[in-house]
Amino acid sequence: MKKIVPMQSLYCSMQDENKICSFDIEVIAEPTTPLIHPMSRFWLVDSGEATLLLNNQRYTLKAGSFVSVLPWQITDIVEVSSPIRFSLLVYYFDNISEIMKTFYNPGNASRSLLQVMAENPVIQLDPPQYASINQIFSQIRDEIALSSSPSPQRAKTDPSDDSKAKDLSNLYITNKLIELVLCFLRSRTQLSRQPAAKKGDPSQIFLYLYSHLNEKITLAGLSKLFFMSESAISSYITSTTGLSFFDLLSEMRVGKTINYLLYTDFTLEELAEILGFVDSAHISKVFLTRIGMNANEFRNTYQMAGNICRIRDRREFYSLVSYIYRHYSEDLKPKEVGDMFGMSPRELNRILQYQVEMDFSDFLNFVRVNRASELLLETNRTILDIAMEVGYRTEKTLSRNFIRFRSMTPGKFRQTVELQKPN
Repeated sequence: MKKIVPMQSLYCSMQDENKICSFDIEVIAEPTTPLIHPMSRFWLVDSGEATLLLNNQRYTLKAGSFVSVLPWQITDIVEVSSPIRFSLLVYYFDNISEIMKTFYNPGNASRSLLQVMAENPVIQLDPPQYASINQIFSQIRDEIALSSSPSPQRAKTDPSDDSKAKDLSNLYITNKLIELVLCFLRSRTQLSRQPAAKKGDPSQIFLYLYSHLNEKITLAGLSKLFFMSESAISSYITSTTGLSFFDLLSEMRVGKTINYLLYTDFTLEELAEILGFVDSAHISKVFLTRIGMNANEFRNTYQMAGNICRIRDRREFYSLVSYIYRHYSEDLKPKEVGDMFGMSPRELNRILQYQVEMDFSDFLNFVRVNRASELLLETNRTILDIAMEVGYRTEKTLSRNFIRFRSMTPGKFRQTVELQKPN
């Protein structure tokens, strides 16, 4: 039987749960065992040489290697020619991604940060680039040390200064992490890259699940994406993690929930919709079972005195996605929906590209086809009736979009697909 791969912590730091980032130095002198990383991390190799297996793809690590490990990827050092020493930064990916989506994408790129960073996770830096990135690592390390050691003099004069200093420290660290991500992205295009991971690799399933948690994920859908049978995918997940398919989804959602509880003020009802839970009661039950305390109790205990880089528009962004989800059957037009939220059609499409990686038309049709798929399998209604129910005026329009998203007609879908229900 395949050995279960252990998972690391859902936090940046076990000593301080609300840390946005942690820094450490690691030395590996011999081959390791595989590890699943719920938290994202950067490695910057100082010396040595080894072979890294990252999601079943081999990469050579040596002085100057810059490595990005994304949430729920698997790493394993399989060969060590000489002991490698590297700086390690563990950070909350979603928090950094949200800020970059809002402020750092004037070019309106349609691809997600997660996808781009996953393509070439190991870069070999030249000496000047290494020196520049090593300086950022050092600045983050020094700031973490500074924020963890409040001045006794300041504590005597004004205790509130400590929390203010900590907020400023977190703001500084957040900006440095963004700078580090940008350096990584730029280095991908300017310097030598190692081979990208192969598509269709089952180890990529975990990253796919993590990046699509707000969607209705099924084994049937994964089967088509990864060209594996549903039983093979289920078996792979269980043999690798020791968790069932649905337990793994819950574990991932709890990890994201921790991030949102720490760094946003979304209500549990809003988080349930954002993260793919059934409702707020579901999120509370899963969180209590996994963490051992109520979600609101966790927030009250660990949330920062002031939210890090709070972005006022984020709630509105999710409200926009939620509105389309709930009103898909209406005759929605981008200009009218944009007017409701005080934005132009161009801005509307930009936000939807950020949130769901589709423009308005694609996302609306995607939601309608998903709803039509459920009606086809759960009812005996005619295809025309279903087309009208989900917002189309003709059966032909439904069929055209159905073929686009399902690669088959509605009739063929009804005959060949069986609806998969959670246990």
